[in-house]
Amino acid sequence: MSTESAASIKTSNNALVNLMYRPPWVGLLAFVIVFVVQALGHTVMIVMEEVWPGENYIYESAFAMGLLGAVLLFIGMRSANEVSATWLGFWAGTFLWTGWIEFSFVWSGNYLNVPDLMDPNVPGEIATKAEYLVMMSSIGIMGSTLAYFMMNKETKCNFFIWFQRNLGLKTGKPNPNHERNFAAITALETIYVIWFFYLLLLFMYDENILGDRHPVTYGIFFVNVIWAVYLFQRLMKFWRVTTAIRYGIPTAIVAWNVVEIAGRWHLFTEFWEKPQEFWLEMSLVTAGVVIAGLLAVRTPAHKKAELSREQLGLARKAAETP
Repeated sequence: MSTESAASIKTSNNALVNLMYRPPWVGLLAFVIVFVVQALGHTVMIVMEEVWPGENYIYESAFAMGLLGAVLLFIGMRSANEVSATWLGFWAGTFLWTGWIEFSFVWSGNYLNVPDLMDPNVPGEIATKAEYLVMMSSIGIMGSTLAYFMMNKETKCNFFIWFQRNLGLKTGKPNPNHERNFAAITALETIYVIWFFYLLLLFMYDENILGDRHPVTYGIFFVNVIWAVYLFQRLMKFWRVTTAIRYGIPTAIVAWNVVEIAGRWHLFTEFWEKPQEFWLEMSLVTAGVVIAGLLAVRTPAHKKAELSREQLGLARKAAETP
């Protein structure tokens, strides 16, 4: 291969890589990974509960999954690389939620013999599993801890800052020397956002409160669609990778609520909840998420400044060329 051909291929590769570092691809990659992982979380639970042989190993597997999340959190909290720490925090939060939190509700539901809630519109179909009915009892814990985060002066969350500014909840000026740990922040954000929207949907589905066919539920669905589109179009403008990831987590989960509610209405087949029938499709989706995750970890934290310097250098070189 000639030197010119090799240089041409290298230039083409650099152009493709640089394209992936620009909006909207930076935010889109984070959104797709987080969005698809929500479906895979359901798949993993169903595989562990219904597909794997031997019920005695469900809780051991769940404990191992949560332990993996704790290990990832430890590694992420020690990492000096902001991109790696942020992604490790996301995966840590995901594994901790599924392994230790969701399956603690599964255990509680089985231990207390809580029956599943059957779907009145589809005979024989489960509308809400017992573990999610038990999860509703955690609303007090969420509210209590949420009060702390809502008034935390060190928060950088736009959602909390908006409430602090408009409701007079500021508790002091942020400490300029406060060092943020991005793995811990992302893990906690992942757990809290998933938890919050689980509870929102569960209370909304409750027939004693609203019910999944109530006019208010349709209104919430409509507002959720608008909210998801608004957050998504903002995410598409992000340059900084780590900011895009942390903004992409709630954006993808808000968007996933549209899928959850539509699935509750049986508007489509939730194939991720039937891994026995769609094992090939789910395997391909899982492989795609793994590859995308590996690519995302290798992405520089902030490519905009570097690209700007490169463009400036090329412009000066062109201007100096006679």
